[in-house]
Amino acid sequence: MDRVQRIFQQLERTLPRPRSGIVAQTPLEWLVATILSAQCTDDQVNRVTPAVFERYPTAAAYAQANCRELENLIRPVGCYTSKARNLIACGKIVSQHYHGRVPETLEALTALPGVGRKTANVLLGNVFGKPAVIVDTHVMRVAHRLGLSAGRHPTAVEFDLQRMIPRTQWTATSQRLLLHGRMVCRARAPRCFACVVNRECPWEGKRLDD
Repeated sequence: MDRVQRIFQQLERTLPRPRSGIVAQTPLEWLVATILSAQCTDDQVNRVTPAVFERYPTAAAYAQANCRELENLIRPVGCYTSKARNLIACGKIVSQHYHGRVPETLEALTALPGVGRKTANVLLGNVFGKPAVIVDTHVMRVAHRLGLSAGRHPTAVEFDLQRMIPRTQWTATSQRLLLHGRMVCRARAPRCFACVVNRECPWEGKRLDD
């Protein structure tokens, strides 16, 4: 068994059922929450979204939303001006071109305002059950430190991980990398002493002390 396989197997043993921290039910709720999560924690998003979901239950409701009112609702998540504009624009496209249903392809999702590959892959993997490698800042950091990818752009890291992870495990494995980065392999004060893949890690900055 090679080093990469050992890393993925150890993370699977530690995080057998990885789940996103976002709390949402419908594809539309997932789309909205993931757009709001940019540069914001899942916990903060989850505090804001119940009121948003209640006020805007359909794509048409976002399309008809008053921008100032929506901004006030989502203000705590940051970048609320651009996020409100994107949500309204998404609502118009989804309601007018997709009969109110969030599209289920990478191409259609990334054509929506405010939706990049990361957001699209969150929906594909967590909502639509399609294999998807989710790459955020946590996954980027972990992939670099573990020597899984040297890519400097999320898309390059995504493609590198796609090549080394079995397609059926894309979503789960990338979610494990994300959670590992959030809980252990943190940007500041990484908890290397508690890392289950420490022996496989080539990162020069790793620490063995508490």
